[in-house]
Amino acid sequence: MAKATKKQALGRGLSALLKDPENDINSAEDKNADKVVGNIVELDIESIEVNPFQPRTNFNEETLRELASSIRELGVIQPITVRKLEFNKYQLVSGERRFRASKLIGLETIPAYIRIANDQESLEMALVENIQRQDLDPIEIALSYQRLIDEIQLTQEEMSERVGKKRSTIANYLRLLKLDPIIQTGMRDGFISMGHGRAMVNIDDPADQLNVYEKIISNKLSVRATEQLVKSLNSETPTPTEEKTPEIPQHIKKGVKEFSKYFGHKIDVKVAKNGSGKITIPFHSEEDFNRIKKLVQRDK
Repeated sequence: MAKATKKQALGRGLSALLKDPENDINSAEDKNADKVVGNIVELDIESIEVNPFQPRTNFNEETLRELASSIRELGVIQPITVRKLEFNKYQLVSGERRFRASKLIGLETIPAYIRIANDQESLEMALVENIQRQDLDPIEIALSYQRLIDEIQLTQEEMSERVGKKRSTIANYLRLLKLDPIIQTGMRDGFISMGHGRAMVNIDDPADQLNVYEKIISNKLSVRATEQLVKSLNSETPTPTEEKTPEIPQHIKKGVKEFSKYFGHKIDVKVAKNGSGKITIPFHSEEDFNRIKKLVQRDK
């Protein structure tokens, strides 16, 4: 316990050091940087702004209140991490739930680790730290991976090394972003699991995805049942193949030749499997139509 008290006292001493403009730190080479960077410092909560790169967008109010109650009793056990912006101004890198909970109960200071980082480094730290959390929903994780690809220019192989996840695991999360936005929202809200989402990714048509999603919700389908449903749906999808044209009987072929000669045009005939069919007589103008009409009426 004495050790904890000593750390807190050190943190408060370093906090006072940082409030002196003459000791302002902007790089790792500045005076007193080695005393501050990497150590726990008690920072004024009002001097910290939230991280715009934060991948988490949903904060459960109930669990936030529970955390606030724990902090009220035990204090902030795990310090947050911030990066230096300017004199006496910092930005969260990780620990936003602890930061929000501390503000909720009116704390004026919070223990923090200070980092010197640019925007890109801050984004990468925030994304990687959040990916490794256990309480992010699958879509938040997928979006974090996608941001690392788009904004940090990391390959899936590089991400695998940074976050300690298999490349196949990363690929499975990224595939979830192919789902209809309504389904993604359902996953974020806990109506379906990642397993349900992985099954539905195999459906190409968004309308079919939504139909399956509605069946999952209304019938409370398990992941296994969903996989079977998707499998049966895909097996029912017709394969685009040309239908075999039935052979035209000889007597019809002979009759078509006679019709073609009589009407002065090549007559088209189609025959169904049951022997029925239709004859098509083309015409090229109103005059031609009237000519064919007279030929037909002549036999009445």
